[in-house]
Amino acid sequence: MATFQSFEDIEAWQKARQLTKEIYEVSNKNLFARDFGLRDQIRRASSSIMSNIAEGFERGGKKEFIQFLSIAKGSAGEVKSHLYIALDQNYINKNSFDKLFSLTDEIVRMVGALLAYLSKSNLKGRKYK
Repeated sequence: MATFQSFEDIEAWQKARQLTKEIYEVSNKNLFARDFGLRDQIRRASSSIMSNIAEGFERGGKKEFIQFLSIAKGSAGEVKSHLYIALDQNYINKNSFDKLFSLTDEIVRMVGALLAYLSKSNLKGRKYK
């Protein structure tokens, strides 16, 4: 946490923002837009990734940040699962699926690396300085 001045500095948050933008775009088209349940759920899951990274950072403590990063990682798994549904229902094509899945997978790896770093770090967070 010492190297980040704001949550916007966190590359995983930046990628999650990009993913959310792309999820909104793809889910606004054709049959996907009419499947309100799936559309709303995948949107909530993608926005949950970036929101939990931001909220965890802003809490100011290492343990809280780790907790919220874990939630963000879980939300990324949810997005990946929903992408399979969208593909199976022909709401998105294989190219869109591959692009979105790859971006989500990249976020999972980044959040995982940040979790590993924080778990081993002696940092306690800004609110404990």
